[in-house]
Amino acid sequence: MIDEMMKKTVIIRLARPEDAPDMAETHIRSWEVAYRGIVPAEYISQKNASRHDLYARVITEKNDTNYIIQYAGKTVGLMKIAPPQDDDLGDEFYEVQSLYLHPDYFRMGIGSKALEFAFEKARNLSKTAMAVWVLADNINSIRFYEKHGFIADGKIKDAPYGKVNGIIRMRKNI
Repeated sequence: MIDEMMKKTVIIRLARPEDAPDMAETHIRSWEVAYRGIVPAEYISQKNASRHDLYARVITEKNDTNYIIQYAGKTVGLMKIAPPQDDDLGDEFYEVQSLYLHPDYFRMGIGSKALEFAFEKARNLSKTAMAVWVLADNINSIRFYEKHGFIADGKIKDAPYGKVNGIIRMRKNI
């Protein structure tokens, strides 16, 4: 499967307003699968109901942080990379603020390509480290980031996703 995937091109580019519906659908499908059993189903449904409006509002011509991930001409993921939201991280940091793939494209190497893209963007901005926040119960995501060299840095906060969930910050030197 991965050999077949490598024959097709993964394109990552800044999202444009016309990408908003596909981005919303991808985010919806990703949450339905990735957060099943971690976040209450009612909360997932509630948040997903607002995704189309959210992306229609957020993805404008001035967008400079939200990226679309396409494979074989189809939108399969989205990613937001930007300066870190935490004051305790220095100027050397950049942050993966979101990375979601459609579940049909999990474990195909596309997420890894997206992270490499994020690292390169950060390096081009003279950043030397990357941070990401991950739900503490999302073992698959934690393993994914660990595979790419991220380690938990001890920072934890609550994310009330329909129940109190801990989220952990992970970081990596790039």
